Amino acid sequence: GRRTQLLKGLPATSTVEENAAAGVSVYTFNVTVSPLSSEGVAMLPTIVNSNPLTEAFDIESIGGLEYRVVTTGNPVLDYETMPKSFDLQIFVEDTTGRTDLNVLTVQVTDKNERPVFRGNMAIQTVMIYVLEGTPPECIYQVDAADPENAELKYSLLPAPVPFMVLESGAIFSTKEFDYEKDPHCYFLNITVTDPEGLNSTKTVNINIININDERPYFTTNQRIYRIPEEESPGTVVANITAKDPDDEDSPSRLFYSIQSSGTYFSINPSTGVLQVTGRINRDALPLQLHPNVSVIVRVEDSPSGGHASEMEITIIIDDINDNPPECIPSTFRREANENMTAGTFLIDLRNYCKDIDVDPSNSRFNFTGLSGFGSNNFALESTGSGRLVMTGSIDLENPARVEVYSLTVRVQDIAWPNYSNIIYIYIRIKPVNEFFPVFSNPSYEFNVSEIAKVGSSIGRVNARDKDWPPSVIAYSIVAGGGTRDYTNIFWISPTKGDVKILARLDYETTQKHVLIVEASDQEKTATASVTVNVLEVNDEEPVCSPNFYSFQIPVSTAVGTNINGFRIQCQDRDSDPRSFRYFINEGNVNNHFTFSPSAGANVSRLILASRFNYENGLDTSWIYRLRVYVTDDNLLSARDKTTHLIKTGTVTLSITVIPNPTTVTATTPGFTVVTKRENLYSESAWYVPFVITLGSLLLLGLLAYLGFLLATWVRTRCPPAGKADVTSPINAPEKKKPKKEVVVTMTKLNTVFDGEARDPVTGKMYEFNTRSGARRWKKSCETLQPAPAAPVMSSTTDNGDQGTERAGAPSKKELSEKKKEPTAETKPAIKP
Repeated sequence: GRRTQLLKGLPATSTVEENAAAGVSVYTFNVTVSPLSSEGVAMLPTIVNSNPLTEAFDIESIGGLEYRVVTTGNPVLDYETMPKSFDLQIFVEDTTGRTDLNVLTVQVTDKNERPVFRGNMAIQTVMIYVLEGTPPECIYQVDAADPENAELKYSLLPAPVPFMVLESGAIFSTKEFDYEKDPHCYFLNITVTDPEGLNSTKTVNINIININDERPYFTTNQRIYRIPEEESPGTVVANITAKDPDDEDSPSRLFYSIQSSGTYFSINPSTGVLQVTGRINRDALPLQLHPNVSVIVRVEDSPSGGHASEMEITIIIDDINDNPPECIPSTFRREANENMTAGTFLIDLRNYCKDIDVDPSNSRFNFTGLSGFGSNNFALESTGSGRLVMTGSIDLENPARVEVYSLTVRVQDIAWPNYSNIIYIYIRIKPVNEFFPVFSNPSYEFNVSEIAKVGSSIGRVNARDKDWPPSVIAYSIVAGGGTRDYTNIFWISPTKGDVKILARLDYETTQKHVLIVEASDQEKTATASVTVNVLEVNDEEPVCSPNFYSFQIPVSTAVGTNINGFRIQCQDRDSDPRSFRYFINEGNVNNHFTFSPSAGANVSRLILASRFNYENGLDTSWIYRLRVYVTDDNLLSARDKTTHLIKTGTVTLSITVIPNPTTVTATTPGFTVVTKRENLYSESAWYVPFVITLGSLLLLGLLAYLGFLLATWVRTRCPPAGKADVTSPINAPEKKKPKKEVVVTMTKLNTVFDGEARDPVTGKMYEFNTRSGARRWKKSCETLQPAPAAPVMSSTTDNGDQGTERAGAPSKKELSEKKKEPTAETKPAIKP
């Protein structure tokens, strides 16, 4: 669907002449790319297919976006033997992913070519031999062809020769030749021409052959010759001579040859000298059985078709001592146990050695010269027998041990020139398993954290024995290491002894595992005990009940009230109850809620920390979704918190604030204007939604940033309502305001310090009230004492009961005076 018109000038049809050389231009075209394609084409124009298939064309760049189709010369186009037309499919792709595919049709045109000779004349100069006395006749037929299948004409140069050529190409002799009077050789230039005048010329060499009619004869009378074996090539065995009656008045021109098959001898074809050409081995077949060699010598007065004579001669081959005794194999490897006794037979060398000389006097040998490192531990029974025996036992556990003995024995001819060979014998002393494996320790003890990853290595056991070489010890767990859920929770490396865990460990379930590890050298075994101590780690998170709760509270709930009597009770399998710490991580807008105690106990109550203020707009949300985090790090110091593992439990609370029934919400009549717009998207304007989306994101980001700045300014100018009751200015000048009836309710929390905890930063102990969360440092000599309640007024909550009891209803004047000038009695009651 992305194909566009990128190939300018295609499709098209072009022509090229046959036999065009490589690089000949066939057709030129341009490539147009998209305006968005600044870097040209991603894939250059390419011939992806052709019909019929060919590699005779290629595409090369001229410059810029202009290209041309050229010939490659492989193969060379031939109008007569190849297709006349090719359809080339050209493909291109620009950098934007747009593609185009078009066809260029290339037609091959015919070209007149020279005639060509066929047969032998096409590759070489033809040699024609004509016997003297032969009557005129056809002596050769010239074969030529025209690529365009045109009729050809033949001609002959030079003209004054006793030969002629017909239009059919047949060459005829025009006379009967005499070798003694006529030239012995003629060179004819044969020319073949097509109708358009193109021609080709080849040379024909005609030789006149002399003939004779007399048979040559041998002049050598000796018929038997004797030579030793292993004569070097070129050694003369006999000098064969012959004569030809036809050459009585001139030197004979005779040709000698050997007619019988064989590779031992050859004869000089001109002189008749019989020589040794190949190795003559009397000790190998067939000479081992038949030492006499028969040779038929032939003499001819012409290389072919002449007269000839033959003569048989016999050559006797004598044996010599030319072979040393040989052992197959020449290297022997034997094994002997380290505890073998003296006199133990190892090998009989004579069973593996022999001398291939045919004459018995040349084939006898002895064994001598036993040598080599450690040869004193071995001996030969006799020089003739070749039996090798041990002279003593060998102990591999000896520090001066030798595991492999390298020995040499000389096997030597008895006859001159006493040829010999060396035999190599390697005796490997085979160890015997004599000792039991011994562990480096009779028992092992490893400590591992209960949160160690599966596959972790927790330790290594090691065992050895006194055998040499040290035995390969295989380790295995034969007992222990199982639980109710897993049969095997430990694994040991069979080769290295590394102990690894296969399942998660749990300190709370099992604190110690005892394994029995076995070490085996395939024959003998030993065992050791391995104790694995599981180290406790804080890997269990606090679990609280309930972990989700939803309830409603009235907007007039007093500060310090245990909301709906709600409390959470937490448990942790691996942490002390005093290690719990409670804090609200999400949803506590304007910090209206808190937990008491906030740390140091496994039970905590939800307390209203500050009043709701919807009248002045400080509070806007009527639903609070609190996410409470409970951590087990209360007893850790600040430094330990960075290194210890801390787990966190979560509790989700949904609190709905119910407004007072008498609250009247002012409403202002108004109207809403709804404007409906419809945006029609055009595929060509792809950038419009992109610009709109980007602009919207930037505008939303700006509005969010302005809202953040406004909220920061409001917090700095208007403190929270809960703090205003405590830190309200005393001597601020009164402003004229309309008279309003103000009812102030003051609540004082019980300051009974019924719990203690350690401060994680300083490490000091402090006391706290489990209901109100009030704290004070604990004195070293002070015990927990319940503090007396203030007589002014109090709000008590116990196990979820809500309410506020007033000791006495103060008048408006007393309230205003207490608000303006707080007494020394009321100040300490507010600080906690």
